[in-house]
Amino acid sequence: MDFLRIVPAPPLASIIEAIWDWDMPAAAFRYERILPGPGAGLIINLLEDETRVYQDDENRHCIRASGSVIGGPYRHSWIIDTAEQVRVMGVNFHPGGVHALLGISAEELGVRDINLEDMFGAGARRLRQRLLETIGPVQRLALLEQWLRTLRDEPAWDATILHAMTVLARVPEVPGIGRLQRESGYSAHRFGLLFRRHVGMTAKQYARLMRFRRVVDAAHAAGQPDWVRIAVDGGYCDQAHMSHEFRRFAGISPSEFAAMRGPYPNHVPL
Repeated sequence: MDFLRIVPAPPLASIIEAIWDWDMPAAAFRYERILPGPGAGLIINLLEDETRVYQDDENRHCIRASGSVIGGPYRHSWIIDTAEQVRVMGVNFHPGGVHALLGISAEELGVRDINLEDMFGAGARRLRQRLLETIGPVQRLALLEQWLRTLRDEPAWDATILHAMTVLARVPEVPGIGRLQRESGYSAHRFGLLFRRHVGMTAKQYARLMRFRRVVDAAHAAGQPDWVRIAVDGGYCDQAHMSHEFRRFAGISPSEFAAMRGPYPNHVPL
């Protein structure tokens, strides 16, 4: 039993950050907050044919879906229960990657998760059954990677949107979006439409999310986070601005994140 993570070979490497297999003993029931990121994800629960997420409110209302779903990117955190995380496989897509592979609008996936069977029918059922029958994690990962390769020979990127994503990931400054749009040759309407279709959000929302991700990574790596320095390095005008944005995306304050953080930056034990 273990956690195994691989980066697929090209051309999948351009659209997929990682394919992973989690096979661990059942943990005691507890909630975990999952922080938002810029890429979509595929989840296949091999323990039970169901996935569960919980609303971030007092009642923790449970939202149930199929055991194989694809969704995101999201602009807010969500909550899972660790009792479900026993035998799970997944795919983490690079920003824009799910659109480049499947042609589906990432904006739609950001609103609701989609059952894999609704997209691929019997093929999705056969995939899950073959994964259930495959014993070793290395073999399961190879099987899932092979299935992904059958979906499209080459990823379909819009080079202009890919360039804009790359620039905003490196320098997530909202004022630079107008320049990127003008340099693209697209009208403001066309640029915005294509960006939402590829990335699942507006360019402004994407830049803000990437700036938030910089703060999360810096705070998680620090023993005692220097929030003033992290805010300045992250491109915020001051600490109050950073704290406001952090709570908007994470659902908790920076100090709460620092106090509750676990071994993985995206998972916050509750």
